[in-house]
Amino acid sequence: MKYFKKVIGERCYLSPINTNDALKFCEWFNDFDITKTVSMNTMMLQEESEKRLLQWIVGRNSFLFAIVLKETDEIIGNSEISVSKNTDSLGEVGITIGDKNYLSKGYGTEAMNLTLDFAFNILNMHNVMLEVFAYNKRAIHSYEKCGFKVIGSRRESKEICGKRHDIVFMDILREEFKSPYFEKEFNK
Repeated sequence: MKYFKKVIGERCYLSPINTNDALKFCEWFNDFDITKTVSMNTMMLQEESEKRLLQWIVGRNSFLFAIVLKETDEIIGNSEISVSKNTDSLGEVGITIGDKNYLSKGYGTEAMNLTLDFAFNILNMHNVMLEVFAYNKRAIHSYEKCGFKVIGSRRESKEICGKRHDIVFMDILREEFKSPYFEKEFNK
């Protein structure tokens, strides 16, 4: 698969999504071990419908990236920035490490920092937020390492296996973000 190095980190980079990765996304998003931490855990994906979904996402106010290993050019996940339709420089982000071999190894934190770098320094956003299930402690810890702060929660708003869970809302402001990538490039 061909990827393009849009935002480059230490071990991975963000590339515009390739719709030919639809089969890989189907593999990940039909695996409950991966989807139990994302909102699409009830979806049943097939390659053609996933391809159409990827094309639709790219066509709206959104930036969808593949998370790709620098060393091997292998896709391991995706990240997305959704831009608010108003003019307040607001956005939402989401990230998934779909390849289980790369969970809990810092790739999600690095990819989120790359995503935030693009949001703040290229899209000129001021406030970026995300939602995460309260039971996803690994993700919450990763987001806090990137500078996100908890701003509230929606209590008992997600039910899985007969148990209700909170959705946690987190955000970060531009001045709170420490750019590990773009600032090096432009502040030489």
